[in-house]
Amino acid sequence: MPDYKRAYVPGGSFLVTHRRRRFLTQSDARTLLGNIIRECQQERPFDINAIVLLPDHLHAIWTLPHGDSDYSGRWGWIKKEFTKRWLESGGTETAISEARKREGRRGIWQPRFWEHTLEDEDDFERHFDYIHYNPVKHKLVKCPRDWEWSSFHRWVNYGAYPDHWACWDDGRDLNFSDIENAVGEP
Repeated sequence: MPDYKRAYVPGGSFLVTHRRRRFLTQSDARTLLGNIIRECQQERPFDINAIVLLPDHLHAIWTLPHGDSDYSGRWGWIKKEFTKRWLESGGTETAISEARKREGRRGIWQPRFWEHTLEDEDDFERHFDYIHYNPVKHKLVKCPRDWEWSSFHRWVNYGAYPDHWACWDDGRDLNFSDIENAVGEP
Protein backbone atom coordinates (compact mmCIF):
# COMPACT_ATOMS: atom_id res chain seq x y z
CA MET A 1 0.00 0.00 0.00
CA PRO A 2 1.42 3.41 -0.90
CA ASP A 3 2.61 5.72 1.84
CA TYR A 4 1.23 9.10 0.80
CA LYS A 5 3.26 12.00 2.06
CA ARG A 6 1.24 14.47 4.08
CA ALA A 7 2.41 17.47 6.04
CA TYR A 8 1.21 17.37 9.64
CA VAL A 9 1.55 20.74 11.31
CA PRO A 10 -0.23 20.89 14.66
CA GLY A 11 -2.65 23.80 14.68
CA GLY A 12 -1.83 24.49 11.03
CA SER A 13 -3.97 25.76 8.20
CA PHE A 14 -4.50 23.57 5.18
CA LEU A 15 -6.01 23.94 1.75
CA VAL A 16 -7.99 20.77 1.08
CA THR A 17 -9.41 20.06 -2.36
CA HIS A 18 -11.29 17.15 -3.74
CA ARG A 19 -12.68 16.11 -7.12
CA ARG A 20 -14.99 13.36 -8.27
CA ARG A 21 -18.53 13.71 -9.67
CA ARG A 22 -20.82 16.57 -10.68
CA PHE A 23 -23.33 16.37 -7.85
CA LEU A 24 -22.02 18.51 -5.01
CA THR A 25 -24.25 21.52 -5.66
CA GLN A 26 -27.44 19.44 -5.82
CA SER A 27 -29.63 20.50 -2.94
CA ASP A 28 -29.76 17.12 -1.18
CA ALA A 29 -26.00 16.48 -1.55
CA ARG A 30 -25.10 20.02 -0.44
CA THR A 31 -27.35 19.80 2.63
CA LEU A 32 -26.02 16.38 3.60
CA LEU A 33 -22.39 17.44 3.16
CA GLY A 34 -22.94 20.59 5.23
CA ASN A 35 -24.58 18.61 8.04
CA ILE A 36 -21.77 16.06 8.10
CA ILE A 37 -19.08 18.75 8.13
CA ARG A 38 -20.82 20.42 11.08
CA GLU A 39 -21.05 17.06 12.91
CA CYS A 40 -17.34 16.53 12.36
CA GLN A 41 -16.63 20.01 13.73
CA GLN A 42 -18.64 19.15 16.86
CA GLU A 43 -16.61 16.00 17.52
CA ARG A 44 -13.22 17.12 16.21
CA PRO A 45 -13.16 20.93 16.06
CA PHE A 46 -11.68 22.92 13.22
CA ASP A 47 -12.41 26.29 11.67
CA ILE A 48 -13.36 26.68 8.04
CA ASN A 49 -11.63 29.89 6.99
CA ALA A 50 -12.77 29.67 3.37
CA ILE A 51 -14.78 27.22 1.31
CA VAL A 52 -16.26 26.94 -2.15
CA LEU A 53 -18.46 24.12 -3.35
CA LEU A 54 -18.53 23.56 -7.10
CA PRO A 55 -20.49 20.87 -8.95
CA ASP A 56 -17.61 18.39 -9.07
CA HIS A 57 -15.11 19.54 -6.46
CA LEU A 58 -14.60 21.70 -3.41
CA HIS A 59 -11.80 23.76 -1.94
CA ALA A 60 -11.47 24.74 1.70
CA ILE A 61 -8.99 26.23 4.11
CA TRP A 62 -9.23 24.62 7.52
CA THR A 63 -7.44 25.71 10.67
CA LEU A 64 -7.09 23.02 13.30
CA PRO A 65 -6.77 23.54 17.06
CA HIS A 66 -3.33 24.14 18.52
CA GLY A 67 -1.46 20.83 18.76
CA ASP A 68 -3.79 18.99 16.35
CA SER A 69 -2.68 18.01 12.83
CA ASP A 70 -5.26 15.38 11.84
CA TYR A 71 -7.04 17.07 8.94
CA SER A 72 -6.73 13.81 6.98
CA GLY A 73 -8.70 11.89 9.61
CA ARG A 74 -11.43 14.52 9.56
CA TRP A 75 -11.69 14.49 5.78
CA GLY A 76 -11.72 10.67 5.76
CA TRP A 77 -14.58 10.64 8.28
CA ILE A 78 -16.54 13.24 6.27
CA LYS A 79 -16.12 11.19 3.07
CA LYS A 80 -17.09 7.93 4.81
CA GLU A 81 -20.17 9.38 6.52
CA PHE A 82 -21.30 11.19 3.40
CA THR A 83 -20.98 8.04 1.30
CA LYS A 84 -22.90 5.93 3.80
CA ARG A 85 -25.76 8.40 4.22
CA TRP A 86 -25.85 9.40 0.54
CA LEU A 87 -26.33 5.79 -0.54
CA GLU A 88 -28.83 5.09 2.28
CA SER A 89 -30.92 8.04 1.07
CA GLY A 90 -31.03 6.73 -2.50
CA GLY A 91 -28.09 8.71 -3.88
CA THR A 92 -26.25 7.17 -6.78
CA GLU A 93 -22.64 6.30 -7.39
CA THR A 94 -20.52 5.71 -10.48
CA ALA A 95 -19.16 2.34 -11.48
CA ILE A 96 -15.72 1.49 -10.13
CA SER A 97 -13.18 -1.19 -10.92
CA GLU A 98 -13.06 -4.55 -9.19
CA ALA A 99 -9.74 -3.54 -7.63
CA ARG A 100 -11.37 -0.47 -6.07
CA LYS A 101 -14.23 -2.61 -4.79
CA ARG A 102 -11.74 -4.98 -3.14
CA GLU A 103 -10.21 -1.94 -1.42
CA GLY A 104 -13.65 -1.13 0.02
CA ARG A 105 -14.07 1.99 -2.11
CA ARG A 106 -17.33 3.32 -3.52
CA GLY A 107 -18.08 5.40 -6.60
CA ILE A 108 -18.71 8.67 -4.78
CA TRP A 109 -15.36 10.30 -3.97
CA GLN A 110 -11.95 10.02 -5.54
CA PRO A 111 -9.65 7.81 -3.45
CA ARG A 112 -7.43 10.60 -2.14
CA PHE A 113 -7.33 14.38 -1.91
CA TRP A 114 -4.86 17.14 -2.51
CA GLU A 115 -3.62 19.26 0.38
CA HIS A 116 -1.24 22.13 0.79
CA THR A 117 0.10 23.32 4.12
CA LEU A 118 -0.19 27.09 4.19
CA GLU A 119 3.24 28.38 4.99
CA ASP A 120 2.65 32.00 5.95
CA GLU A 121 0.15 34.85 5.78
CA ASP A 122 0.90 35.60 2.12
CA ASP A 123 0.35 31.96 1.17
CA PHE A 124 -2.89 31.97 3.17
CA GLU A 125 -4.13 35.12 1.39
CA ARG A 126 -3.27 33.78 -2.08
CA HIS A 127 -5.19 30.57 -1.46
CA PHE A 128 -8.02 32.42 0.24
CA ASP A 129 -8.42 34.47 -2.95
CA TYR A 130 -8.00 31.39 -5.13
CA ILE A 131 -10.89 29.66 -3.37
CA HIS A 132 -13.21 32.61 -3.75
CA TYR A 133 -12.27 33.17 -7.39
CA ASN A 134 -12.68 29.51 -8.33
CA PRO A 135 -16.30 29.70 -9.66
CA VAL A 136 -15.18 32.49 -12.02
CA LYS A 137 -12.12 30.49 -13.06
CA HIS A 138 -14.39 27.59 -14.03
CA LYS A 139 -16.64 30.01 -15.96
CA LEU A 140 -19.65 29.22 -13.79
CA VAL A 141 -20.22 32.92 -13.03
CA LYS A 142 -18.63 36.27 -13.92
CA CYS A 143 -18.36 37.47 -10.31
CA PRO A 144 -17.55 35.57 -7.12
CA ARG A 145 -20.60 37.24 -5.56
CA ASP A 146 -22.81 35.41 -8.06
CA TRP A 147 -21.80 31.94 -6.83
CA GLU A 148 -24.12 30.90 -4.03
CA TRP A 149 -22.02 28.13 -2.45
CA SER A 150 -19.00 30.04 -1.22
CA SER A 151 -17.76 31.71 1.94
CA PHE A 152 -17.13 34.80 -0.22
CA HIS A 153 -20.43 36.31 0.94
CA ARG A 154 -19.45 35.97 4.60
CA TRP A 155 -16.16 37.76 3.93
CA VAL A 156 -17.90 40.57 2.03
CA ASN A 157 -20.09 41.05 5.11
CA TYR A 158 -16.96 41.16 7.31
CA GLY A 159 -15.39 43.76 5.00
CA ALA A 160 -12.54 41.55 3.72
CA TYR A 161 -13.71 41.91 0.11
CA PRO A 162 -15.71 44.53 -1.74
CA ASP A 163 -18.87 43.09 -3.29
CA HIS A 164 -17.51 43.62 -6.81
CA TRP A 165 -14.11 41.94 -6.16
CA ALA A 166 -12.69 40.06 -9.18
CA CYS A 167 -15.76 40.57 -11.35
CA TRP A 168 -15.63 40.08 -15.11
CA ASP A 169 -19.00 41.63 -15.85
CA ASP A 170 -17.48 44.61 -17.66
CA GLY A 171 -17.30 42.88 -21.06
CA ARG A 172 -13.76 41.48 -20.71
CA ASP A 173 -13.12 37.86 -21.60
CA LEU A 174 -12.75 35.56 -18.62
CA ASN A 175 -9.04 35.14 -17.97
CA PHE A 176 -7.63 33.54 -14.88
CA SER A 177 -3.94 34.11 -15.60
CA ASP A 178 -3.40 36.99 -13.15
CA ILE A 179 -4.70 35.13 -10.12
CA GLU A 180 -3.40 31.77 -11.37
CA ASN A 181 0.10 33.23 -11.56
CA ALA A 182 -0.22 34.64 -8.07
CA VAL A 183 -1.72 31.55 -6.48
CA GLY A 184 -0.62 28.63 -8.61
CA GLU A 185 -2.91 25.86 -9.76
CA PRO A 186 -3.65 23.28 -7.06
